[in-house]
Amino acid sequence: MDLDHVAIAVPDVEEAAASYCRVLGAPPPEFETVESEGVRIAMIRLGNCRIELLEPHGEGGPISKFLEKRGPGIHHVAMRVDDADAEASRIEGCGARLLGGVRGGSGGSRVAFIHPKSLHGVLAEICSKPS
Repeated sequence: MDLDHVAIAVPDVEEAAASYCRVLGAPPPEFETVESEGVRIAMIRLGNCRIELLEPHGEGGPISKFLEKRGPGIHHVAMRVDDADAEASRIEGCGARLLGGVRGGSGGSRVAFIHPKSLHGVLAEICSKPS
């Protein structure tokens, strides 16, 4: 596994992306809406890693709830794997709990989220890129 990205919940992805790129000297981000997750994202590339800014899209999604409860901040840490489906099975075999199983994510990736109670309070994502 390698670190893929750190996801940060924000109320306004355009404003946040402009700030992050200006302060960190990063190139302009890629924007995408992921309807199935109820988010609009900006992916900011920093070397071999990325920062994913998450803005709620639609009513009552998980990012909207996160912002209401906690305000802007780190939402999850994502690790890149070769095969999210196989890795999810291995993780469940270790006794960890997944949230919602493996599904499609941004950019055609496959993703699964590991429940924070399985990793000492941290929401983690595994993701694999399409072949």
